[in-house]
Amino acid sequence: MKAMPNFTDVTEFILLGLISHQELQVLLFGVFLVVYMIMLLGNIGMIILISISPQLQTPIYFFLSHLSFVDVWFSSNVTPKMLENLLSETKTISYMGCLVQCYFLIALVHVEVYILAVMAFDCYMAICNPLLYGSKMSRTVCIWLISVPYVYRFSVSLICTLWTYGLYFCGNFENNHFYCADPPLIKIACGGVHIKEYTMIVVAGMNFTYYLSVVLISYILIEIAMLRMHSADGRKKAFSTCGSHLMAVTMFYGTLIFMHFRRPPEESVEQGEMVAVFYTTVIPMLNPMI
Repeated sequence: MKAMPNFTDVTEFILLGLISHQELQVLLFGVFLVVYMIMLLGNIGMIILISISPQLQTPIYFFLSHLSFVDVWFSSNVTPKMLENLLSETKTISYMGCLVQCYFLIALVHVEVYILAVMAFDCYMAICNPLLYGSKMSRTVCIWLISVPYVYRFSVSLICTLWTYGLYFCGNFENNHFYCADPPLIKIACGGVHIKEYTMIVVAGMNFTYYLSVVLISYILIEIAMLRMHSADGRKKAFSTCGSHLMAVTMFYGTLIFMHFRRPPEESVEQGEMVAVFYTTVIPMLNPMI
């Protein structure tokens, strides 16, 4: 008969982080602190500028202000703890702190993916249906488009976090990452893995596939509309309207696909750490500039 695993009560995890060399940890602390401060200044400045400028009270800037808000929250959920652990010898996070970090990470990733998809739809409406744009993308419609997903995504994240709570551990509490996320936790768990792995793939797959489809269909229709334009200035204006958004979508969706649409084997967690740094710290910094 197969022996039952010796489950252990978890009080904290050890975050092994990005690198073990003390000298490089100090250097990385300085680099990521500068990146984090630039991110805060850029996104908070973007929110303030949009809120006080009458000429920026349009749907695209309304969505952009929420994108900046989510970027600040998203990066602040991970980066301060990463900076603390770079200078700390213990490098621990409490079990409840780990679950809270997982909860906000899942919720904010889904909200950001949704906002990028809505911005693609907004570009489509502005270019392909300019005469209906004012009525179809009114202030009330924009508020509904942005408020309902906040409630829905945070509710779905609660369910996903409860599945993470259902993981069992057998004495190995070394999380080979710089924050709490599902793939490294699944890797060290010894029970409840299959249901968590399955639901993670299904929930992420359904949501990302749906929103990616919205983005792709919107840009296919935009490309068709641009090809029908006889004016070079019109095509240039359309491209300038959507080019920066397309760059942001490519960066964020590309890193998420690499991070989450795969099973977490032995080597994938290590490979994904630098990509995780990119989408948790660098992308939120770049979005206001883009």
